[in-house]
Parts: sequence; C-alpha cells; structure tokens
Amino acid sequence: MQPTVIAPIFARHETFYPRFGWLKKGFDAVCHDPAIFLTEDAHIQLGVGKNMAKSIRYWCSAFKVTEDDRTNTPSEFGTALFGDREGLDPFLEDPASLWLLHWHLLKQPCRATAWYFTFNLFRQLEFTYDDLFSALSDYRHRLVGCNVAASSIKKDIHCILRMYARQGIETSLNEDNLDCPFAELGLIHKAGDSKHFTFRVGYKPSLPAEIVVAACLDFADWVGQGIRTISISRLLFEVGSPGMIYKLSESSLCDGIEQVARNWDAIALSDSAGLIQMSFTEDPALLIAKILHNYYRCN
Repeated sequence: MQPTVIAPIFARHETFYPRFGWLKKGFDAVCHDPAIFLTEDAHIQLGVGKNMAKSIRYWCSAFKVTEDDRTNTPSEFGTALFGDREGLDPFLEDPASLWLLHWHLLKQPCRATAWYFTFNLFRQLEFTYDDLFSALSDYRHRLVGCNVAASSIKKDIHCILRMYARQGIETSLNEDNLDCPFAELGLIHKAGDSKHFTFRVGYKPSLPAEIVVAACLDFADWVGQGIRTISISRLLFEVGSPGMIYKLSESSLCDGIEQVARNWDAIALSDSAGLIQMSFTEDPALLIAKILHNYYRCN
C-alpha cells in the first residue's frame, strides 16, 4: 500500500522541540475546550508564550494525540494514552510511552516531513548536520509543489538533533537548554564531537518487546491489506517500518517478537526455507490494544 499523500509540513514547531508535559497539557486543553487553540488567549490559558502555544498545538497534532489542526479534538490514540480515567499512561511515567509516541509521530499520515525523511529515507548511519541538510534539501526539491525555504529545513534539522541527541552538560539549566524527553530513547548520539552524529542501531534497553510488536502489527495492518503474515525483512527495511523508525537490528526485532509470542498465542515467528516471518491470527488493532493494556497493567 502506498503512503497517504499529504502536503509536506516543515518548520511548524516554532523552533521548539516537545518539552516535558506539553503533549499532556495540549491534550487536556482540547478535552476541556476543542476551540482553545483558536482563541487569542490560548497561551495564557496554557501558561506559556504565544509561540509555545502554537508549538504545543502542532506537536499534539503531529504525535496524533489530537486530530489535525482543523478539528483539534482528542484522537483515539491520545485518549487511550492520556485519558484521565482509562489512559494507559496519563503522565508519561513509563519510558515505553515515549517509544509509542515516537512511532505515532512517524507512522502514516506523518505531519513532520523532515522527521519522516530522517528516519526512513536518509540511510547514512553516521552523518553531520551538513550531510542531513544536503540530503533533506534534495528531497525537498523532489516533492511536488514544495517551495519550502532553506531556513525552514535548517530549523527542522536543528529541532531533530536537539530532540533526539543529548546535548551534554550545560553551563546553566533553563527551559531552553534542557534535553527533550525523546533524547532518552538513545536513537541519535553525538559521535566524538559536536559536528558528527550517529544512529544507534540494535537493542534498545528502554524499548519493551510489547511496544515493538505493537508497531509491527500496526505496520502490517497498514501495508498488508488483510494479510496476516509479514516478512521480517519488510519489518526491518521497508519505509515506515518498525526497523527503520526504531533503528532495530534483525536480532533485536526477532527477540522482541519471540518474547511476546511466548505469552500470546495469536503471535508467532516462523522460519521457512530461510524466510523469517511474523504471523498473527487476530485483528491487529484489537490485538495491539490487548497487548498494550496488558503491558501497562503489569508495569
């Protein structure tokens, strides 16, 4: 199945990466008043600056905890994660929730074009800011009807690197230089100096097997058109796959699936003539919900 076509979205974050508590703050705000972001005093109600309020609105939509900017209503995913009554993790106390949010940021339809490119289409494991800028600029030129300025590309790259790479010891601590919570995922690291970065591929200590399998089921449901078997190679290397978005190795992906399969009869990992496949026997959306609820209930 081809990805959903949406207009490219660049530099909508007002130069702010998502801070601790922003997604919950924005979600709660639209639950109370779906029109809050359309009011002149939205920033006052949220207790932030005007540009920060715009950024919160964007990030809530990009992470799919609210519907798109035109409706600003709580999404099904946002309610499942942040809902006060039945939410899996309303206050983001479990690191697994950051992985879940990272997946929803990048899954289709993706409203963060530079992020989608960086994790799915940019294949250099070690790179510099200039490498990523050059590649993303070339990609921008290939997008139909995309006339985004180079300055917007630079803003997105700066935001991505601040969001996922730890910034080290700062001389002073304030909201502008605190690490983004997504830096905890360890997906991008500084490599030796401030100019070089690297993707960390393989096992991630804070990434639960259940979250990996939930992403696999979500992806299989998206591309499979009702087929309930998918090859490990597709789960690892296809654009939009868990392997690309989580930067997994074959062993780390298979280990995660095997771990979940031991507790869930509906999940299986098989090897036939050298072709390793994951299969599932229940509706993937319902199976995802059951696996996630069981994980959060037990942790």
